[in-house]
Amino acid sequence: MVTIPLTRRGAELLKSELHRLKSVERHAVIQAISEARAQGDLSENAEYDAAKDKQGFIEGRIKELESKLAAAQVIDPSSLDAGGKVVFGTTVDLEDEDSGAKVTYQIVGDDEADLKQGLISISSPIARALIGKEAGDVAEVQAPGGVRRWEIVDVRYV
Repeated sequence: MVTIPLTRRGAELLKSELHRLKSVERHAVIQAISEARAQGDLSENAEYDAAKDKQGFIEGRIKELESKLAAAQVIDPSSLDAGGKVVFGTTVDLEDEDSGAKVTYQIVGDDEADLKQGLISISSPIARALIGKEAGDVAEVQAPGGVRRWEIVDVRYV
């Protein structure tokens, strides 16, 4: 069985979404289907079709979340002892060698990634370039505009 790496926060977000889908969304769509059925002829009932489509989406998402959580390997970055190396869950401060721009990223699972919050996927090119490196090392990342070089300023396990 393939494991899916998640931070503790990421696992909680998935559990929260699963709970919401099961306890709120599922019941709301069942009610919508019931109300649409009460309108009579289902062959030309757009509300019924829309509710059934939404029900299919919700049930599919529930199965997807249950599968991911069953295969999850929850990693708490604060308990890692990676000897200063960049690994899954670490927070990395970087400086662009060309522009001097500074950024901070945390390497997280695919489902947790959100660049606006500084969360990058473990499968992203920049994360793959950073894994195994230490503070002071330079990571080269192939970007659409060419190769970018990032110096690792700090590696934190928070």
